[in-house]
Amino acid sequence: MINKNICKYIANPLPHILTANYFVRETKKESMATPSSLSEHLAILFTEGNGQINIEGSTFDFHSGMLLFVFKNESFFSTPGEKAEYFYIGFDGSRSDELFHRFGICRGNRVFEGFDGLIPLWRESLARTTDKTIDLSAESVLLYTFSKMDAAEDDKELDAVRRVIEILEEDFTDPGLSIAAVAQRLSYNSKYLSHIFKKKTGSSYSDYQRALRIKHAVLLFNHGIESVKNVAILCGFSDPLYFSTVFKKQIGLSPSEYRAKLNDNEKKKGM
Repeated sequence: MINKNICKYIANPLPHILTANYFVRETKKESMATPSSLSEHLAILFTEGNGQINIEGSTFDFHSGMLLFVFKNESFFSTPGEKAEYFYIGFDGSRSDELFHRFGICRGNRVFEGFDGLIPLWRESLARTTDKTIDLSAESVLLYTFSKMDAAEDDKELDAVRRVIEILEEDFTDPGLSIAAVAQRLSYNSKYLSHIFKKKTGSSYSDYQRALRIKHAVLLFNHGIESVKNVAILCGFSDPLYFSTVFKKQIGLSPSEYRAKLNDNEKKKGM
């Protein structure tokens, strides 16, 4: 094997300051339940157990491997379950705003999944640090965590798309199951959800939904249901004429033509 050097240059090195003020492991329920008002930002990595955290009146369920940001001037407290544990780093400085902007971290997008792999790093870094190195440990752990945000965001998008597909497969017969309705269920912005759905599946939400409904319609016709209106309703179409148009576009035959073809095949089998 030939070893090759790898050299990657930073296009625009940033002179911004990032200051870590403290690095804490929290296990005491009474401390978790005490409201705190922040004079800096907070990155919280949940490492064990589960519970809820309340930020400015909004409640989030937490569990191991979840990363959450609380921002300067916000207040929060948590209601932990059994054996709940989390680590947090308080930080500030002009670079924190740049990092938030770079990774789209804001009050509407503060929760990130899939950070289980960083739990040993956070634990070991705090356990081994000294008064001389606490600033270096906290800042390096924080920056390394930010460096993993792209992968975490990709995982978050995939999870959101999987959940959309689960809802579609379970409730596609609901004529009101629009992308806006699904987004509301999942607490996402509908434009964002529509964008990542197409990005990950290669199909728009509407096209995917129509294909799923027509697939079910074919099954219903194959099982002997002949009423176009009934099949349309059972598949989530409130307008039978629109259903017929979509069916012909996808299958190449109108519903009546498809039924006639099925009947002809049955007659041939009976001969």
